[in-house]
Amino acid sequence: MPIIIDACVAQHQGDRKEQQDRVALFPHPKGGGVALAVVADGMGGHTGGVLAAQQVIHTASNNLEQFSVRDETPQSMLEASLNEAHMLIKASRFINEKDPHSTAVMLILQPGKVSWAHCGDSRLYRFRGDQPFFRTVDHSYVEQLVAKGKITSEEALVHPNRNILITSLGGNETPKIDFGEAEDLQAGDSFLLCSDGLWGYFGDAELASVIATYSAREASEQLISRARMRAQGEGDNVSVAILKLVEMPAKKPSA
Repeated sequence: MPIIIDACVAQHQGDRKEQQDRVALFPHPKGGGVALAVVADGMGGHTGGVLAAQQVIHTASNNLEQFSVRDETPQSMLEASLNEAHMLIKASRFINEKDPHSTAVMLILQPGKVSWAHCGDSRLYRFRGDQPFFRTVDHSYVEQLVAKGKITSEEALVHPNRNILITSLGGNETPKIDFGEAEDLQAGDSFLLCSDGLWGYFGDAELASVIATYSAREASEQLISRARMRAQGEGDNVSVAILKLVEMPAKKPSA
């Protein structure tokens, strides 16, 4: 049975003075069932975070317009987008006299295939039905501690150094970029891209359950509402992109 995409992007400023996150969902201008989702988190501790996040979105959109499914791999397109954004963010320091940085996560969806890339602690989750299936590993200090077995995933959520990143776009060093790909897609699979202003309040199982229970738009509303309640007036910017693979209902025969 054919599969359709139920998708939504959503944001909330949280309790910050400005929204430094950016999120977008772009269909390929030539169609073909190709779409790109992007979440960029302008780092709150640096002036110019808004400019950095906007640069990530702008670069990704431009590269998608030039992306040829026949002549280019999704990984090369994602890698080029992140590296180009990194260089442009660095260059903007001299123009704007600011110190912009950003994290980023991108997903490109093609018929029967999905590819993703990330830098920093903006995350991608994959769910199958109401079960967690995969998530990216943050480029952060606490994730290194988790990987070494020094703290648990639960302890990482409340660790005092949980916001320290080991790489980002716009820094002095070449950014660390991780890639992933899957071709075993089926109806019931879903993907969540989000900034740390969302995932910091949820376990993987709860995220999976909410996204499986609701439409993409309703799930976005539910997750942001719960994050806002749990933040208790101290919440960060929140950005969310949800893509759900749904079986297309069979057409009823005409009378």
